[in-house]
Amino acid sequence: MSIEVANESGTEVAEGRLSQLARHVLDALRVHPLAELSIVLVDEEPMTELHVRWMDEPGPTDVLSFPMDELRPGGTRRATEPGMLGDVIICPQVAQRQAQQAGHSMQDEVDMLCTHGILHLLGYDHAEPEEHKEMFGLQAELLASFREGTTDTPSAVEDGHQR
Repeated sequence: MSIEVANESGTEVAEGRLSQLARHVLDALRVHPLAELSIVLVDEEPMTELHVRWMDEPGPTDVLSFPMDELRPGGTRRATEPGMLGDVIICPQVAQRQAQQAGHSMQDEVDMLCTHGILHLLGYDHAEPEEHKEMFGLQAELLASFREGTTDTPSAVEDGHQR
């Protein structure tokens, strides 16, 4: 499985942990081991540009997902086939503000955003109440199982956010 993490934000984020988390999520969801994923951390300015361009909404957002090969369970291409999942774009500055409001660490917030973004790449959504329940339930399970398997606390690792 190829997972590329690029930090273009200038904010210190545990990139190794994000890679481990992404691998955990993809393994748990039985995504093909030859699938490719890109996680990019960007500042507020480029996130604002992406948010305006693709969502037609002002200001920066916390996470955006850009699927590539539509590897979705039950779709024309299944997640059990190799291919490019797509890009998850995260803005650590927005994540920091949200973490403070929620009363948890920025790393917990970034973990949640990464998991959330990957679920979107796999076709999960939360527009309808039933979809919301399924997606956020799965997100919580994946984050809990990752944390159970991680011996370091998020603040101790150098290298989410439940709504």
